[in-house]
Amino acid sequence: MPAELTVIVLAAGGGTRMKSKTVKVLHEVGGRSMVGHVLAAVGELEPQRIVAVVGHQREQVAPHIQSLAPDAVLAVQETQEGTGHAVRIAVEAAGVTTGTVLVATGDTPLLRGASLRAFVAEHEAAQRAVSILSGEVPDPHGYGRIVRDEQGEVVAIVEEKDATPEQRELREISSGILAFDGDFLAGALPRISNDNAKGEYYLTDAVQLAQDDGLTVGAYPIEDVTETEGANDRAQLAELGRILNARIVTQWMRDGVTVMDPATTWIDADVVLEQDVTVLPGTQLLGATVVAEDAVVGPDTTLKDCEIGSGARVVRTHGELAVVGAGADVGPFSYLRPGTRLGAGGKIGAFVETKNAVIGEGSKVPHLSYVGDAQIGRGSNIGAGTIFANYDGIAKHRTTVGDGARTGSNNTFIAPVSIGDGAMTGGGTVVREDVPAGALAVSAGAQRNLEGHAARRAASRAETDGERHADPGVGQPAPGGTQSR
Repeated sequence: MPAELTVIVLAAGGGTRMKSKTVKVLHEVGGRSMVGHVLAAVGELEPQRIVAVVGHQREQVAPHIQSLAPDAVLAVQETQEGTGHAVRIAVEAAGVTTGTVLVATGDTPLLRGASLRAFVAEHEAAQRAVSILSGEVPDPHGYGRIVRDEQGEVVAIVEEKDATPEQRELREISSGILAFDGDFLAGALPRISNDNAKGEYYLTDAVQLAQDDGLTVGAYPIEDVTETEGANDRAQLAELGRILNARIVTQWMRDGVTVMDPATTWIDADVVLEQDVTVLPGTQLLGATVVAEDAVVGPDTTLKDCEIGSGARVVRTHGELAVVGAGADVGPFSYLRPGTRLGAGGKIGAFVETKNAVIGEGSKVPHLSYVGDAQIGRGSNIGAGTIFANYDGIAKHRTTVGDGARTGSNNTFIAPVSIGDGAMTGGGTVVREDVPAGALAVSAGAQRNLEGHAARRAASRAETDGERHADPGVGQPAPGGTQSR
């Protein structure tokens, strides 16, 4: 990389075609905002400074950018008067006059750091005043065209509204990503005019200024032109998301992850998967989820910001901000809410919901239970249909279950309450008081058997049926009507 590299990210536009209260660059794809993807790509170049130009909804955009790039300089474009105007504001804010200046747009989420690195390296090696990241597309509508002379040298970038019919037929387009010699850029920006169809200051006019000064201009065709594509509406955003997801899934498969059905698998950009993970159909791995080796996730599972241990299995489960230990089993149809921590070898079974619950190593909650605000020790078993009643209508309270406890089915634990090591509870028990270690807690009353109940019930039913048939008006349709069924 050059001795001094400045990156300017243009993120001031509103994106009206998104038809959204959210500014365009903050729309998410692959688990990051569009500008977040761009910042990640330019960050791989390790520039000396990043300058972000903000404008529309800067009260949301500026903090978001600084959360991702804390050292970024923010330049405010109060009125959007074109890319030349935006870059002039950025240069003034950063005081850039030397080195290489790379200008990127904030709505190109497919951009790769490796491609930018190659572009900047080629710009430096050719010692150009201006370099254009270009690409060949089958349909150039909406893009600025690269105009070359008979020798193949770049002579201009022409915006579509200003292009001649012949120029509009050209298929090499400008991506809007450019590299400049810093000294040239500082001198060229005040000379850019807004004498064009839109009355804006086009940064691309610097190409003509460089040629007028007798300096070198060139274009670098990117290998994969989709990297430079932006999104102007929701349909384009969805298409970029599909391309990005296919790229991510393919890369993980090449890195040793088994993905049974790539078409139904979605993996965000910040997800980390170790070798020999298996991802089954219908699975979404979102946010900062991490899955360790030999784990199996899916089918039909959504995990966001979760940590899955080695050899664990998570089946038909929805989880967020949860940790599943090594060798543990989850599902099917489990709901892991934030704060869930399942220890190694543990189990959260079918139709179990957990929240803010720590379940110890080897402990099991197999069926039909709610475990909220709880601490369960090691090697304990929670019976089917158990409810941890943690909320009294005003505050949340915590239940503690010790090691090796065995609780019966259809229990209710009225928090705050503690169940000691090795303690047991009977079926249907409502636990309102602490259970000492090794004790058995029961709360149901004594069972009563009512002898002859079935015969008495049958006789009563027969008597009722006889009375109904003796009354001719019962069950008969009204005159001229039909009987309701």
